[in-house]
Amino acid sequence: MVRTTPELLAAVAAAAVPGVAPVATGPSPDDAADFRSCVVQDSEGRRWRVRSPLNTEASMRLETEHLVLQAFTPSVRSRLPFHLPTVAGSVAQDGLRTFVYSHLPGHTLSLREFQRQNEHPEPPVHAPSPSATPRAPLAVQLGRSLGCLHSLPRALVMDADLPAYSAEQCRKRMLHDLDQAATTGLIPGDLLRRWEEALEDTTLWQFSTRVVHGDLHEDNITVDHGSLASFTGWSDLHVGDPAVDFSWLVGMSDPAFADTVLEAYSVAAVQPPDRHLLRRAHLKAEFALAEWLVRGVDRGITSMVDNAQRMLATLAADVRASASPSPGVAGPPPVPPAPPASAASPAPPASPASTASAAASGADRTGDSADDSVDRADSDGRTLDGGSAPDGHPSDDGLSPGHHSGEGGSSAASGSVTPTS
Repeated sequence: MVRTTPELLAAVAAAAVPGVAPVATGPSPDDAADFRSCVVQDSEGRRWRVRSPLNTEASMRLETEHLVLQAFTPSVRSRLPFHLPTVAGSVAQDGLRTFVYSHLPGHTLSLREFQRQNEHPEPPVHAPSPSATPRAPLAVQLGRSLGCLHSLPRALVMDADLPAYSAEQCRKRMLHDLDQAATTGLIPGDLLRRWEEALEDTTLWQFSTRVVHGDLHEDNITVDHGSLASFTGWSDLHVGDPAVDFSWLVGMSDPAFADTVLEAYSVAAVQPPDRHLLRRAHLKAEFALAEWLVRGVDRGITSMVDNAQRMLATLAADVRASASPSPGVAGPPPVPPAPPASAASPAPPASPASTASAAASGADRTGDSADDSVDRADSDGRTLDGGSAPDGHPSDDGLSPGHHSGEGGSSAASGSVTPTS
């Protein structure tokens, strides 16, 4: 039975939350391999996010997220500088449970837009008072938020019966996943050796574990007029390697962004980060491609496998071109050409090219971006252009789709906000 169209998800919202009368739906970035999601607007102007699992594993993840969100009591939430989702209701159908969440402020950004808004932030909705402390750049806000999250007590996770791993267990789990990836026979040998060497280098794996989000990336972060608004996607909360929550930053074209995040994190966290955190983040970002390939093999999805193989080939080529000896370690700068011996007055040699970025920058999650126009339906069901409100001013309805790269390579939900029938 088809149960994942926006209209059906709107019907689920109406069934799960008393008093909700949907009038419009809009896209919501998610992992398209496991979920169908949308934002529903009701007749009172309220917005709700609906997440519907496509398989039993995805349904279990949503159940786990519900458990996690319950562990974040009001007192714990008050200690965090960002919003968390709140489950408003759920509906079981065909053995799978669809959840409805109260809509959070802001919208998701692409990696490129993260960098742009870090340098040129959107102005706040209301002008701050002259005596107010200037708003920190987005990278600093992100570092502070991660510092607060990673400083939560481990008991929060353990009391909820969620996983907790030691540093050595984190290393061994990744070694096991590497062995599993190698059995596919589809991963370039030089990448397997590169990752194995990093995992056998025990100096990289001497760190204190933290409470970590576990699935943090640009589609699980919302930004509201230049301010970090919320973290979503809480199904993988655990005690483990803090580098997990930094791996998505490797995809930034400007490595200074990650450095700024880490600097702010160092100030906000109860304990300073270990010196190899970003190196492990690079390793995890590279290895995410292997995990994506294994996932495709296990599910028999040829398109996923082919896509992962292409990205792995690109990563291998990037590693060779940069001569990077290990994830997070740049190769040597190129040697400038010698000036011609016949030149009477040779020009000074050209500046060496900047050191190649670590090969993990080629390991971005992939997927289809959605930059479609956004429509909005009024209470009569009419469709209004999403670019402006009825009075001609730019609209700010929170339904605009952000860039989506998905979890490990999923496609974005796309399309305009449309009135429900």
